[in-house]
Amino acid sequence: MKHITLITGGGRSGKSAYALKIAKKCKKKAFIATAQPFDDEMKERIALHKRDRDPSFFLIEEPYDLAGAIQSLPGEMEIAIIDCITVWVGNCLHKQESDQKEIPGLQKFIESLKNSPCDLLIVTNEVGMGIIPDNELSRKYRDIIGTINRRIADLAQQVILMVSGIPVVIKG
Repeated sequence: MKHITLITGGGRSGKSAYALKIAKKCKKKAFIATAQPFDDEMKERIALHKRDRDPSFFLIEEPYDLAGAIQSLPGEMEIAIIDCITVWVGNCLHKQESDQKEIPGLQKFIESLKNSPCDLLIVTNEVGMGIIPDNELSRKYRDIIGTINRRIADLAQQVILMVSGIPVVIKG
């Protein structure tokens, strides 16, 4: 299995910037972007991420099928950033019509991590350290992300918690 690093933390804690800093050292790098431009704010966030990202990244924009995105990475890639799991979960919840407890394609995604053609930097938010959400959908979102984060962390050789822009190694 290739090296997996999970980078987690709160909003605006420097997760993506840290992943870009690590990947910058590699010549052959990819970026799997999960965000969709649903509104003006998200369009602005996507534009900022694009400006921050070195143009030498091989870009895959995939809001739903992360397993497929990983499988489609060219064989010569050294490293790929997946940014981010929390946006992907939001996309999947928005798209699904049933009251499922799990994200469609989740198991396939977890399996794809084990067979990645390159090292992975996976960006996600730590959403379980705040208050308990006051509505069912938000609690479901938090619970799903917490479960997915644990599953990825279990596979990862390294887990980094970003705190105010400072990486704190919590595994590996």
